[in-house]
Amino acid sequence: MSTSKQQETYRLSLQTSSGELQAEISVPTSFIPVSDIVPLMRSLGEQALSLEEEKQRLAGKPISCQKGCAACCRPLVPVSPPEAFALKYMIDQLPAHQQDQIFSRLAATKNKLEETGLFGKLVQLSETRTQLSDEDMEPINQAYYAQRLPCFFLENEVCSIYEFRPAACRELLVTSPSELCQDLAKNPVTPLPVPFRIVTVLSLMWAELTKGPARLIPLPVALDWADRHAKENKAHQTGENILQIGLDKILGFLRQKS
Repeated sequence: MSTSKQQETYRLSLQTSSGELQAEISVPTSFIPVSDIVPLMRSLGEQALSLEEEKQRLAGKPISCQKGCAACCRPLVPVSPPEAFALKYMIDQLPAHQQDQIFSRLAATKNKLEETGLFGKLVQLSETRTQLSDEDMEPINQAYYAQRLPCFFLENEVCSIYEFRPAACRELLVTSPSELCQDLAKNPVTPLPVPFRIVTVLSLMWAELTKGPARLIPLPVALDWADRHAKENKAHQTGENILQIGLDKILGFLRQKS
């Protein structure tokens, strides 16, 4: 571990079910908003995924996902509160014409959801103080997927924010034939096993920092949620402390799978 004036650098070694994850990461020693840790945590998640991808490839099960295959951009995507803040900040930095395109598609998505009565339910999910389980979420997930609504970040079936896409999108990879993904409700697809899910790690981090539920926010209402809760994304912890909370959550997942 080496120290600079403003950052602390750590060399990590995490034993996952897919192999050893080694990384050198730096975090600010100053107080930062929790959204600032999102790129670092996503990077750890992607490195873990890469280990699993290689493991599956050697077993003769390569990833079948390809650019332009956007079938997985129709289910309801959950984002953690830190990701919602990070997405809102990223969009605010885009040129005005790109923002207009995104918000135009988002408005069309909201209109469709309001017609089906789903929009209000998604808002309620984003604000509930009740800790929801996967079983609680399943009826909403199924109802949303039945609409086959393309993600509002899609442009010509390609993600327009690929570098900044949510962790849940990064973690949804399959080794089964890609054509099966055209109907995820009926076809038996084989998802890539994930050593730990960064969207859940970030949600648990937020819960610990705010003493609230491990919240997952539906993507179509995430930007509005980030606007309403902007004051909560405060710099009240150092980068080191936030990283330690995140690593504790990751280690918790790894111990469960060991």
